[in-house]
Amino acid sequence: MLLIANYEGRSGVPTAVELLKANTNGLRAVIEGIKIVEDDINIHSVGQSSWPNILGELQLDAAVMDGNTRRTGAVGALRGYQHPVEVAYEVMLRLDHELLVGEGAERFAEEIGASKNKNETDYSIQSWKKHLESILTEEQRKLFPNINLMEIKTIARDPEKSFDTTVYLSMDHTGRLSSATSTSGWPWKYPGRLGDSPIIGAGSYADSRYGACACTGVGEMTIRAGTARIVVLYLKMGYGLKDAVLEAAKDLAGLRTGFIGEVTIHAINFTGEYFVLGVNSSRPIKYLIWKDSMPSPDIRDAEIYETK
Repeated sequence: MLLIANYEGRSGVPTAVELLKANTNGLRAVIEGIKIVEDDINIHSVGQSSWPNILGELQLDAAVMDGNTRRTGAVGALRGYQHPVEVAYEVMLRLDHELLVGEGAERFAEEIGASKNKNETDYSIQSWKKHLESILTEEQRKLFPNINLMEIKTIARDPEKSFDTTVYLSMDHTGRLSSATSTSGWPWKYPGRLGDSPIIGAGSYADSRYGACACTGVGEMTIRAGTARIVVLYLKMGYGLKDAVLEAAKDLAGLRTGFIGEVTIHAINFTGEYFVLGVNSSRPIKYLIWKDSMPSPDIRDAEIYETK
C-alpha cells in the first residue's frame, strides 16, 4: 500500500493512512483525507477560508479518479458547499457525466444533499479587500464590481506565500490506484477560471495497470501539455517512473508564450514506486509519503528540474 500527498495536504494524511491500513477502498481513503484539508482554515488554497476570485466569490474545484474502472468525477467553480471532493465523487457514482461546473454543479450538490457551507471567512474577505485597494483606481472603487475586469487583471499571487492544490495518490491493499484533487485555484482569479485540478488528464489521472499522477502549480501549463495523462502514457510505453516524469517535464519545457511558471508532478506506478519532481521551482518542494512498510508518513524533498 502507498500514499503520496503534497505538503499542503498534510493535515489529512494521518486519516487517509489509517483508512488504508484498515483495507478501505483507496479512493475513499484519499477523499476522507482531503475533506480534512478542505476544512483546514490555515490552508488558503483549498476549501474553507481560501482566497476568492476577483469579485470576492470563492469558487472551488475538485476531481477524483478510480484507476480500476477509470471512471472520474469532477466539479468546477462550485460555490457554497463544504466538500467539493465529495461532490466530485458523487458525480462519478450517480451521473453518466464526468464534469459539472458552476450552477449545474451547485444544483447537483443541492439535489444529493451535500453539506452547505459559507466558505468565505472574515480573514479571506479582508485579504481580498486589501488586494482590491492596492489595484483599483478611485473611479474603479466607486463603480466596482461594475467595471471591466480586464482592466485590472494581474498575475494572481498568493498574498502570504505560495500554496498549492491539494493532491493525493494511493495504492490500496487490492492494488487499486486512485487520485483526488481539491483547490480554490489562483487567488483573485477571473470569475469562472478553471485550472487543471478538475480536468482529468491535466491535473490528475489514475490507471491501475500502469500508474497515477497529479500536478500542482500553474494549471494552465498542465492543461496545455496533458501532463497527468502523459505521465501514465509514458509508463504504458515502458518508461520507468522517473523517466516518465522527466519526459513530461520536457513536454512542459517546450511550451511557448502564455503564463509559464512552476509545476510539481507527483507520480506512482503499479509496483509501488513513487517520484515527485518540481519543475522550475523557486523554493524547496516537500511532499508526504507513506508505504505499508513504514510506521508513519515521512516528509521528503522533491527533485528539481529547470526548464530554462
